[in-house]
Amino acid sequence: MPNRSTTIDVLFVNWRDATHPEGGGSERYVHRMAEGLAGAGLHVTLFCAAHGRAPAEETVNGVRVVRRGGRMTVYPQALAFVRRHRPRLVVDVQNGLPFASTLVAGAPVVNLVHHVHREQWPMVFGRVGGAVGWWLESVVAPRLYRRSPYVAVSHATAIELAGLGVDAERITVVPNGIDPAPAVAATRSPLPRLVVLGRLVPHKRVEHALEVVARLRDRWPGLRLSVVGEGWWEDELRASAERSGVTDLVDFEGFVDEQAKHELLAGAWVHLCPSVKEGWGLVVSEAGHHEVPTVGYRSAGGLRESVVDGRTGVLVDDLDEMTAAVEGLLSDRAARTEMGREAARHAATFTWSASLRGFAGVLVAALRGSALAVDEDVDRVAALLELLDGGAVGVDGSGDAGDGDGADRNATGAGQEQEKQGLHPGILFRGKRRRSATVEGNFVIHNPDTAAVSSAHR
Repeated sequence: MPNRSTTIDVLFVNWRDATHPEGGGSERYVHRMAEGLAGAGLHVTLFCAAHGRAPAEETVNGVRVVRRGGRMTVYPQALAFVRRHRPRLVVDVQNGLPFASTLVAGAPVVNLVHHVHREQWPMVFGRVGGAVGWWLESVVAPRLYRRSPYVAVSHATAIELAGLGVDAERITVVPNGIDPAPAVAATRSPLPRLVVLGRLVPHKRVEHALEVVARLRDRWPGLRLSVVGEGWWEDELRASAERSGVTDLVDFEGFVDEQAKHELLAGAWVHLCPSVKEGWGLVVSEAGHHEVPTVGYRSAGGLRESVVDGRTGVLVDDLDEMTAAVEGLLSDRAARTEMGREAARHAATFTWSASLRGFAGVLVAALRGSALAVDEDVDRVAALLELLDGGAVGVDGSGDAGDGDGADRNATGAGQEQEKQGLHPGILFRGKRRRSATVEGNFVIHNPDTAAVSSAHR
């Protein structure tokens, strides 16, 4: 057994961390939750894959980060770590493949899912490999976690999980928060500029943004596209830009730091999000902070919540509609400006302190309701989590634990009212039969079989 002084209260196991070259919004979510828990006095560890940009071990904002293994070997390494250290509670971050900590943990396990990967498996691993991956995600994982609570970052993800057989009452929706935007020197570009931001991988479909530029270049002299991010698909994207004849109009910015990212967003007219799937779409809120509306695909799932269609951006069904929506926003400055303002208001309603409260509430319930939670210090852990759930401790936008003011200072009146009422954290599906029901929070969940979700924001 591990020494009591080094016992881990909460262990996150994740494929990547935020410093990973392929890290993104989902990794930031994990870091914010982990840092908030650590700020409340819990011993928190994040186990993830190793990479060349960070040491094997370090402490970041109170969270011990342990990096071992690679893209696939991180999974058995994580299981060995769980078995060896016996944490009091485990959060499995399921990015397609399950970590299966339930097999070795001897403690409550919470499954955090950003989105379901049905469409992505064949894009990355081909027909056969994709079929195996989808079987692991859709058949094996629900059985491994059949007694575990789930956290989903959007109702779209929760609906898909319910469709895979996950009991609806075990799914809690805890949306992303958003960091306060830094002050920027950039002003809106005098010429039309589009931006797409994210990892350069096939399922982000940056090719669609390139095609939009190709279709509009003749009607919009001076049009440019900033592609912000890096990834193994970059060479193919550059080749696609050349085939489309837009190499001279596209700036591949590569990896940029936070300040540079926000400078680029602040200068854009429209943000494009052509992804196949997004659990939420944190980049939508980041663009919104700079009053930049988003055009994205309705079928991507979480964008139906991060984008309020017709108010903070436009949701479309295909490339033709995306092109038309972008041209409409480029042509109508008044509409673009008003959507941008609404996007900023919407983004400000989502704070990390509120998300942390919802997340802590799930962990409290997991500890209190599990026969596996028998350690004499479990009550201490649960009590600290209850402080978070009750709002006594927050997390600010820098990721350091504090009183929650850092994120909330940027909230608008609507966001502050939402905070007072505790509306968006811990939104829970009710009822095994998944009937239409009003649930805690300002969302209404309709029958998931119809995939219909409405929100009070809409």
